Amino acid sequence: MATPLVLRGVDRAAFAVALVARLRTAGVAVPPSGPASLVQALALLQPGVSSELYWTARVTLCSRADDLPVFDDVFAAVFGDAVLGLDPPSLTSSLPQRVSAAESMEGADGGAGPDGGLPWSTRPAAVRAGASADTERLVLDVLPSRLAARADEPFDQFDAADLQLIGTWLERAGTTWPRRRSLRHTSSPHGRRVDLRRTLRASRSTGWEPLRLALSRRMLRPRRIVLICDVSRSMQPYVGVYLHLMRSAAIHATVLRPEVFACATSLRRLTPVLTHRSAEVALARANDAVEDRYSGTHLGAGLAALLSGVHGAAVRGAVVVIASDGWDSDPPEVLEHAMARLSRRAHTVVWLNPRAAASGYVPLVRPMAAALPYCDVFLPANSLVGLRELVKVLSA
Repeated sequence: MATPLVLRGVDRAAFAVALVARLRTAGVAVPPSGPASLVQALALLQPGVSSELYWTARVTLCSRADDLPVFDDVFAAVFGDAVLGLDPPSLTSSLPQRVSAAESMEGADGGAGPDGGLPWSTRPAAVRAGASADTERLVLDVLPSRLAARADEPFDQFDAADLQLIGTWLERAGTTWPRRRSLRHTSSPHGRRVDLRRTLRASRSTGWEPLRLALSRRMLRPRRIVLICDVSRSMQPYVGVYLHLMRSAAIHATVLRPEVFACATSLRRLTPVLTHRSAEVALARANDAVEDRYSGTHLGAGLAALLSGVHGAAVRGAVVVIASDGWDSDPPEVLEHAMARLSRRAHTVVWLNPRAAASGYVPLVRPMAAALPYCDVFLPANSLVGLRELVKVLSA
């Protein structure tokens, strides 16, 4: 069978795999059978120009109308500026233009569209107010398809099934927890330190002449993470998601050595109860352990108790994540003093404030204004986009 003119001399399987990988990176939900379907379509249709290749790839790889604008951008980035000597018409012809809804219906009634293409149009991307297209695409490549379209919705609009899916996604994201350089070294061909022992051991086969240098580098170990969640009444719509976040760290206890606390009128340690293998059982036990949940807030006193208690050493050199809206019944000086001590002892302090996502947000609450100068990272984290930003910060 002859090779398609537009892809002459190109491995169709390698081309399909590379194109699918680029589309998935951009956020297109390509089905698992996409590469195989594209290879079969290329073998049967044998597109001769880039416009035929466009429709072949679009029909086989796009299963959702919302993905069509992203597909157009990726295809244009790959083939728009490409100089294909074997495809001169592609240098002057452009991709099929997007038509209006009325023109699309006319094309559907009359068969083919005005340009001879398929009788449907590319609909514009559905991007909600307050969320950029780049942010949406960043989240689409890691979120379940059920939640990808709701990436910027507040957590108070999610039901229990959606929260369980979010918990599963957070558990998968546990592989990107923060790491630190250890004092130990490991062998690496790209290391900067010469391993003398391995170099001398290898020189035994070359007459004790060190012809090959064995290199090593510092080992990377997981950095301890400490999570503190405000479970007062004002945080009630977001506590469920934050508990899933805390459990995703607790299930990696053998590696991360995390510490998880809940704070309302007092501080409660939740690390042992959240390590249960069942998420439902772990969250139920956590709710039972926090008897004062959805009541008042004494965040400053809780942080002071943590730093002065038996678990205060766990904060040293750790990444501390505090999830709170900043409302505190204690005087602002109490929280300010505790945050000053915490910033000197911890490696990084991350504050998650779901109310910071509001347009024109200003920390007018005195406790939040007092704690903000001691925070290294301040994120809203009221939606999946915010949680994705948190994962990026922790992985960096």
